Amino acid sequence: MANHKSAIKRIRSNNAKRLVNRYQHKTARNAVKKLRTLTDKKEAIELLPSVTSMVQKLAKKNIIHANKAGNLVSSLQLKINKL
Repeated sequence: MANHKSAIKRIRSNNAKRLVNRYQHKTARNAVKKLRTLTDKKEAIELLPSVTSMVQKLAKKNIIHANKAGNLVSSLQLKINKL
């Protein structure tokens, strides 16, 4: 267990941040899955900007790697173009 006051505070803040990061990551993954399962192009086009925004925010906060975010957005765009 941590002995310093600052270390104890750091543990608390890390846990709080971890929970927020997990929530945002899971929400974005669910949105990506939903977008991938859509068969209607109009719906997919409407949903794409919000999903793209979620993924890019995760990359900006270093929750996921920037290259992974780019690959995800690119693959989603390709899928929508094929619909």
